[in-house]
Amino acid sequence: MVERTLNFPDPHQGVYAKTLFGFWMYIMTDCLIFGTLFATYFVLRIGTYGGPGPQELFDLPFVLVETMCLLISSFTCGMAMLDAYQDRKKHAIAWLIVTFLFGASFVGLEVSEFAHLVHEGNSWERSGFLSAFFTLVGTHGFHVSIGLLWMVVMMFVIAKRGFTPSTIRRLACFRLFWHFLDVVWIFIFTFVYLMGVIG
Repeated sequence: MVERTLNFPDPHQGVYAKTLFGFWMYIMTDCLIFGTLFATYFVLRIGTYGGPGPQELFDLPFVLVETMCLLISSFTCGMAMLDAYQDRKKHAIAWLIVTFLFGASFVGLEVSEFAHLVHEGNSWERSGFLSAFFTLVGTHGFHVSIGLLWMVVMMFVIAKRGFTPSTIRRLACFRLFWHFLDVVWIFIFTFVYLMGVIG
């Protein structure tokens, strides 16, 4: 059986190029948002006001599981795009389902971490450090949640319409968004959790 390969539009020309350029502009605005939140966190990270700091609060093995969920979801998202190039609709949807499950697991673990901190009396109201932490990590989690919703919509669109030029543009933008969230999380894991525990 010969696999059918789609003739994708040139990413450097026409509507496809304009769409990706526009989405890159959106990603740049998100970079500014996260850059501001990182800067705020670094200023306030020592503002514990006698309360617990990162070394007392962060459970690195737990966060490592979160990290692996998101990194694996990035890989499976890439596999979905590869199957899209081969016009394998069922395979692409299957990979998106796996991506969704890992992404949802990440969000679930993050919510569990937040709930545990609040239950222990370490909410965003306790100190400047915790306020900055909840804002930075929560903003990233909110973006992942939006990505999960976007993914569900994409699966329905692909199932109904297949891989049209419009669908391919949307999937390409989604993949860019999802990989961007992975990069942001790597910075969060490194500079917030890892450096916070190491001291």
